[in-house]
Amino acid sequence: MHTEKSRALGIAFTRMLLGVILLMQGYGKVFTWTVPVIYTKFFAAFEATFLPKWLIWATAYYTSYAELIAGALLILGLFRKIACWLVAVVLLVVSFGHGLLEPIWDLSHVIPRSILLITLLLAPAEWDQWSLDMLRKR
Repeated sequence: MHTEKSRALGIAFTRMLLGVILLMQGYGKVFTWTVPVIYTKFFAAFEATFLPKWLIWATAYYTSYAELIAGALLILGLFRKIACWLVAVVLLVVSFGHGLLEPIWDLSHVIPRSILLITLLLAPAEWDQWSLDMLRKR
């Protein structure tokens, strides 16, 4: 049926688009800049808050590697549910962090990713026909 193919294409596109965004961001953080540089540029400011330094470092590593790994998994359509929850935690952590430092902050990175993620979370897994998860089920 045409509707089923369109739906499968829409979900595959949504999943892969979010995956590419995350993979490229994670790749840049892990391999191009490295996490210590990311920490200095974006996380060190949190040392002035109530957050312990070990937690700030852990968050820098978690968000960087979670984006890299979840992005790759989403592109492949492998362990989609786990990948989505990794991303959800990243978006919650990032939103909390930005809000902690600056209550009115630029949402331009979080909102588009959140919309893509919410779409994937609400769509039944059966709609995602073009994924390694569906190949594993067959």
